[in-house]
Amino acid sequence: RGLAGSGTASATGMEELLSRSVPPLPPYETKEKAPPPAELRSAEFVRYYRALQAGPPRAELLTRLARDFGVDHGRVAEFSAKVLQAREQQRELGALLQAEDRLRYYLSPQYRGLFQHLGRLEGGLRFLVELRGDLLEGLATKAVDGPHVKEMNGVLKNMLSEWFSTGFLNLERVTWQSPCEVLQKISDSEAVHPVRNWVDMKRRVGSYRRCYFFSHCAIPGEPLIVLHVALTSDISSSIQAIVKEVPPLETEDADKITTAIFYSISLTQQGLQGVELGTYLIKRVVKELQKELPQIKAFSTLSPIPGFTKWLVGLFSSQTKELERNELFTESEWQEISEITGDATTETLKKLLNNNEWVRSEKLVKVLHSPFMRLCAWYLYGEKHRGYALNPVANFHLQNGSVMWRINWMADTSPRGIAASCGMMVNYRYFLEDTASNSAAYLGTKQIKASEQVLSLVSQFQQNSKL
Repeated sequence: RGLAGSGTASATGMEELLSRSVPPLPPYETKEKAPPPAELRSAEFVRYYRALQAGPPRAELLTRLARDFGVDHGRVAEFSAKVLQAREQQRELGALLQAEDRLRYYLSPQYRGLFQHLGRLEGGLRFLVELRGDLLEGLATKAVDGPHVKEMNGVLKNMLSEWFSTGFLNLERVTWQSPCEVLQKISDSEAVHPVRNWVDMKRRVGSYRRCYFFSHCAIPGEPLIVLHVALTSDISSSIQAIVKEVPPLETEDADKITTAIFYSISLTQQGLQGVELGTYLIKRVVKELQKELPQIKAFSTLSPIPGFTKWLVGLFSSQTKELERNELFTESEWQEISEITGDATTETLKKLLNNNEWVRSEKLVKVLHSPFMRLCAWYLYGEKHRGYALNPVANFHLQNGSVMWRINWMADTSPRGIAASCGMMVNYRYFLEDTASNSAAYLGTKQIKASEQVLSLVSQFQQNSKL
């Protein structure tokens, strides 16, 4: 049985376990009648896997599972030929459909059967989410690699997408009265604006704030994805006002609330990456808020711009390191920058960006305001990946049908905000009557809906900066 207890495993023990746990694909003719594998086998797989140490031992098991229990390529080739044959001989439709059904059946990898049985165990769904978390981490660190592992990740992601579709999800609101474990989990998983302490947490679920999460009916009370909302009288241009440490003394005055600002959305389970939860959560929360506070007229985000500083530093690196004019700034901007830094090279600017030092100089902050705003507008609007916005947060909100509405200078002055996006943040605005058509336009023709402010910054970029 291998040395499962010690966190490692012998190769033969692992092979035996896999051949016992992964149900063989029954012949097509008996697929309806095949007895389900004993629950004990699936439970044994869970115990064995959990006893393995995270890292190489689990990576080896996942690699073997993907490599040795995938699709039977011989069968697939055989039934593909039969589908072609049925088409060429122009047999009646029934025969063609049956040939296609057989092919579809044999295109299913063997490990899919194991995942299906695990999903039916008590606690099995939570286990599969953990397992996919390990798989994604392994792929990111190259501990597991190769087309078969990527294929298994895709199969598992599609299965989880079906199991975690909206019909199985419950929307729950978090308040200071929520169970302590829930508050702790929400605090731990906050990925955008880290929670500093309990006072801070209390503020984020107190007056003029809402916090919601999705849980799954098979994993009740467990936050899967969390959305934080600030209720304000205008569209916020700075995160400091939203996450500042202030004891929530005031009681809510509904007349002051006209706007809902989504300022943070965090997935708590890495294994659910790529499973469409965020879009549904925003839609459900909008409905919830409209019911509770019908006077809300504006729905907007205040979003981070991860990757902007890195992109900018990359541009500086690719610019000439000579004393020639830098092509990202106008003559007068470059002159002012050189006077303040005492150096006419981009190298200095790059250093100041890398160590966040530039924000200490009021003069530099003032000079960089204009050029950085237009560079940021171009980064969000003009930089693309396969035709869609390169920035992942922009791509997410644009897919949901929002408008790129306003770029805000010095909106997040925390060290994190300065390091990630030179302190800038952006509002994506949701005009509810247009989200469906905006989303269709973005997904279909890759058109980005943007406000006058953003478009004017983009045209300033095109006039003053050459890339």
